[in-house]
Amino acid sequence: MSSLTDLAPPRPVRSRRPRWVLPALRGSFSIALTLLGLLALTFFIGRVLPFDPIAAVVGEKADASVYETVRAKLGLDQPLYVQFGLFLRDMLSGNFGRAIFTGNAVADDLRHVIPATVELATVAIIIGCGFGIPLGVAAAVYRGRPIDHAVRLLSLVGHSVPIFWLGLMGLIIFYAWLGWVGGSGRVDIFYLDAVPRRTGMLLVDSLLAGDWDVFVSAFRHIILPALLLGYSSMAYISRMTRSFMLDQLGQEYVTTARVKGLSRRRVVWGHAFRNVLVQLATIVAISYGGLLEGAVLTETVFAWPGFGQYLTTALMIGDMNAVLACTLIVGLVFICLNLITDLLYRFLDPRTR
Repeated sequence: MSSLTDLAPPRPVRSRRPRWVLPALRGSFSIALTLLGLLALTFFIGRVLPFDPIAAVVGEKADASVYETVRAKLGLDQPLYVQFGLFLRDMLSGNFGRAIFTGNAVADDLRHVIPATVELATVAIIIGCGFGIPLGVAAAVYRGRPIDHAVRLLSLVGHSVPIFWLGLMGLIIFYAWLGWVGGSGRVDIFYLDAVPRRTGMLLVDSLLAGDWDVFVSAFRHIILPALLLGYSSMAYISRMTRSFMLDQLGQEYVTTARVKGLSRRRVVWGHAFRNVLVQLATIVAISYGGLLEGAVLTETVFAWPGFGQYLTTALMIGDMNAVLACTLIVGLVFICLNLITDLLYRFLDPRTR
């Protein structure tokens, strides 16, 4: 005789989804909504600013018929919501339109300017972290002593002195007077297009090509602007590192470790410093993102053909195709940096695993 269990209908089998699916969908929706809001805000603000992109194309003395023809060709005779919808459609297909002030496709312009800024910002953040973190730790360990005062003074100067003034003084002293560094641009003029373009970063491309003359020229041109940007980021990183370390050095576990006979070096770097890595990761990510999109003055002083200078020029003439594409890039950069920082949290903080 069959049991009641055998007579019961079979239970439907539930499909098991991985745990990461729902958070990934939520994160993707949040990222898409953030980028859409950023683009919409930039687009509609740009349309009410007192810029005339048509005049930048045809000139201020063009007659009305030419003006209206170009206006219709650019799609500026359509309602704002139609213009924004057309832009979103083209953007999803990878077409950002043409830049008014260069005449090139915006995507082509970005492929040239982004690697230049990434190269400069990467060298600068390496310098900023390489000096800022040890100096911040030393200032916290020797609080109130001469090294602490010296680090705080360096940080104050880095925050207070305009970077364009430092750039001009650096060019006068180290380029025009001493001749230690290269001048404006990314490389000497006779080395332009001397190596195949693979990554767009001249230091990397010259190494891959094995051309040491181009590498030395690129290094001489990048070292001064990178040092200035690195000094600016070092001021911020060292100040925040000092603050984080002072908070940790005042904790009870540090006192306990010292009482147990651990060396100062092991207590500072093996215990206190490890507990500030999560906070430092956020600070470094913010600094790097700021260097990628905020190095406008440095790029202008050194005639560095980078992203910041490109965006500023587009803003000055009201070239909305270039402005919106740059806005999208900036948003993606900070979103990616936040995602990378969140992933680092899992490795640096065991409580998040």
